[in-house]
Amino acid sequence: MGEIRTHGDTTNEQEEEQEDLNNNKNNHHLQKKPKLSSFITPSQIRDQFSHHQPAIARINNGSFGSCPGSIITAQKQWQLDFLKQPDDFFFNKLPSQILKSRALIKDLINAEDVSEVSIVDNATTAAAIVLQHVGWAFAEGRFEKGDAVVMLHCAFQAVKKSIEAYVTRAGGSVIVVHLPFPISSNEEIVDEFRLGLAKGKLNGRKVRLAIIDHITSMPSVIIPVRELVKICREEGVGQVFVDAAHAVGSIPVDVKEIGADFYVSNLHKWFFCPPSVAVLYCRKSLASDLHHPVVSHEYGNGLAIESAWIGTRDYSSQLLVPEVIEFVNRFEGGINGIMTRNHDVVIEMATMLVKVWGTILGTPPEMCPSMAMVGLPSRIGVLSDDDAKNLRNYLRDRFKVEVPIHYQPLKDAEVGPRDGCSGFITGYARISHQVYNTVDDYIKFRDAVNQLLQEGFNCSMLVSRE
Repeated sequence: MGEIRTHGDTTNEQEEEQEDLNNNKNNHHLQKKPKLSSFITPSQIRDQFSHHQPAIARINNGSFGSCPGSIITAQKQWQLDFLKQPDDFFFNKLPSQILKSRALIKDLINAEDVSEVSIVDNATTAAAIVLQHVGWAFAEGRFEKGDAVVMLHCAFQAVKKSIEAYVTRAGGSVIVVHLPFPISSNEEIVDEFRLGLAKGKLNGRKVRLAIIDHITSMPSVIIPVRELVKICREEGVGQVFVDAAHAVGSIPVDVKEIGADFYVSNLHKWFFCPPSVAVLYCRKSLASDLHHPVVSHEYGNGLAIESAWIGTRDYSSQLLVPEVIEFVNRFEGGINGIMTRNHDVVIEMATMLVKVWGTILGTPPEMCPSMAMVGLPSRIGVLSDDDAKNLRNYLRDRFKVEVPIHYQPLKDAEVGPRDGCSGFITGYARISHQVYNTVDDYIKFRDAVNQLLQEGFNCSMLVSRE
């Protein structure tokens, strides 16, 4: 399997030798922790993220992630290496360095082989790759018109648009599985998913693809993907694509155990890479059928190689995986320790907020990643998506608090969770915790909402931005 190739060459002995090395069961990159006399200190963490705008309670790592200063410095060096001598960089450095990153990612997600690992810009690009593949099957007559793609209603908007662009345009139908929220158990998700698959198979149709989030973005919930993939296999679903944009660095990922055909996760959200870089896992037997939507001279050489070169651009974010692994290993327990502490702290902070406001968590702690959905007091008056957007802007502009707000309509006017004032809870804040966050960030958010309540504030007072 080759990397970036020129003049029509379709072999690369260097990568084949490296693949053999990577497949050696005694080679465990991520298990090798440095022997440190001490782990990273709070002051060193502050230095690593000193480029963050000061005085902002940034409790929204889930949207764009965060990159440490040492990784930014390393990225600048890679960028300079390219600019100093682009030809040497292109021919002699880029192929081997991308391969090194892919090999480390293979271990990070427990893939079988490095050939199953492609590096792409982000989860949106990966969705386009997979859904283009499905769209061609409809267009070329391999799938019957009307056969279905099943997805969760809270799928990321870009995924929904890719379905529209590639699948429905080619004659496929879409079945949307509506998940309840607030939610109390995995069983609620499983039951709704089974109903969605049954609907997709009505009138002799086949479900050609199921798209399952590993962690939904808004509202944020960990989905029992392994169980849903197993159900898909039992029900004859053609292929399964797991959109795990938030997963790597937030929860443990084992693609062998999950068993999906395709799995994508950003590395710039929770794994400290700079924007933008993501891993797209593709089961080895399917890799030759997928293509990057940007066609370069590598077309036809396999998805991983096509993705490694899509024309002249800045590839530095894809080359930094070794440096990021060194960074996370400065923390006690490495990335697993970071994930555990992030989860524990975000639950502690969320519990503090709902206790103060007399509200609820949108999911039980075990279904929260490094994010949690915190019910807002009903008197705030989040009664529409516009209210949620306006409140988010207002918290940023007036109180320097950055946090996404979710509007959850009631299914029935007489049914729904209530707060301490007996009002219906229809607004939720999605709070994140990453290593740079402090308790003061959440106190600042708490105090901002309390001040709004004291002032008799309501979202109806806000005007939408043009």
